[in-house]
Amino acid sequence: MKQEAEQKTGPDAHDRDEPIYQALLNAIVEHQLPPGSKLPEEALAEAFGVSRTGIRKVLQRLAAVQMIVLSPRRGAQVATPGVEASRDLFATRSLLECANLPNVLAHVQPPHLAGLKQLIDQEQQAHAQHDGAAAIRLSAAFHIQLQAISGNQVLTETVTQLTQRSSLVIAAYGAPWQRGCRCDHHDQLLARLRERDLPGLTAALQHHFEHIVSSLHFERSGETLPDFSRLFSGHKGAPS
Repeated sequence: MKQEAEQKTGPDAHDRDEPIYQALLNAIVEHQLPPGSKLPEEALAEAFGVSRTGIRKVLQRLAAVQMIVLSPRRGAQVATPGVEASRDLFATRSLLECANLPNVLAHVQPPHLAGLKQLIDQEQQAHAQHDGAAAIRLSAAFHIQLQAISGNQVLTETVTQLTQRSSLVIAAYGAPWQRGCRCDHHDQLLARLRERDLPGLTAALQHHFEHIVSSLHFERSGETLPDFSRLFSGHKGAPS
């Protein structure tokens, strides 16, 4: 009976933490919490209206997916990827995403093309409105949805995690105006996909990643302490 109770408590606790986890993850991915930002338990607990124990569990989850770093002396901070790790990250994405393109082409249907086109249009609108958070989110969604066409759930989950970590690299080393990927590159990828041109699609995706890396300046950001109460005002009162 005790074991059954523990098994039931675990998932329930995870569900209660999920809104806070997603709120922090989105804030990091969308550059509202830049690399190097300190994440003190007390300030976050107050911002979300929960206990420090609940916040600690969320921070441990974020550390497990390498979005933050936990240190006994420095506490929690948004991760700042190193230069070599950043290059390796995009090289890995290029390898994985390009290698999966034959499977994408084998499964692509008109609704998939329409969905990608809609994402591109929304991304362009976000850029036009200077909505950086939306541009980042939609740019990542394009890559994830492109790979999801193949039906390989494990690879899609991996790409999702890698796009989240890629956002840290762009936040740390990208120009202030850089938000997500270039929309015209995504247009070119969609055009090659429509034509079912595997060599052209592969070359375009490789060039896309090479362009992202070449645009990075690899200058570290400083440490900051954001206004958590403002960022997470709508989440206060979530159960801990």
